[in-house]
Amino acid sequence: MTIFSSLRGFSQINPLIPLLAAQSSRKITQNVIQKRLMSGGHDRTMFITPSRFQWHKFKDLLHFYVMLGLIPILGIVFYTNVFIGPATLTEIPEGYEPKHWEYYRHPITRFLARVSTPPQQEYEKYLHHIYEENEKRQVRAVEAKVKELMRERSDYQAYYYRNVIAKYTRVAKKTSKDLEEVYGNN
Repeated sequence: MTIFSSLRGFSQINPLIPLLAAQSSRKITQNVIQKRLMSGGHDRTMFITPSRFQWHKFKDLLHFYVMLGLIPILGIVFYTNVFIGPATLTEIPEGYEPKHWEYYRHPITRFLARVSTPPQQEYEKYLHHIYEENEKRQVRAVEAKVKELMRERSDYQAYYYRNVIAKYTRVAKKTSKDLEEVYGNN
């Protein structure tokens, strides 16, 4: 306004200036009166929706582990199948005993058989397990026979004993030592 008032004499030269001044003052008064609507013309409501954080976290972890694990494994399998290929049968040299993993055809299976425990060791572990179970079975059979004979002859349990737990023995020994220090040998 001050600009237009100082140019009052200039309005006689240019007749459009008073018209522009009237329009600018009208805009100013409209802005003062005009109400600002921030909701875009609708009701002021915000809908509460359940969180999707767990779903997005699951998707992120799934994509991460697919990229980390599945894609490199598929690359290794593709490379092995295309460039190395399956093993072929050849004559075994005289005096050579093949390793246990050399009996497999596919290179990945051969690698897994080589890094895992050998089948001979697994077989011996299984035999040891069978031996231990057989020993337990024989001991149970002898105990059952002894109990049957004791019942038949009306005997008593001669081999009976009470289990001694070392913890209580140590506590009793310490208590007696403490009492001896307090009361003396009398």
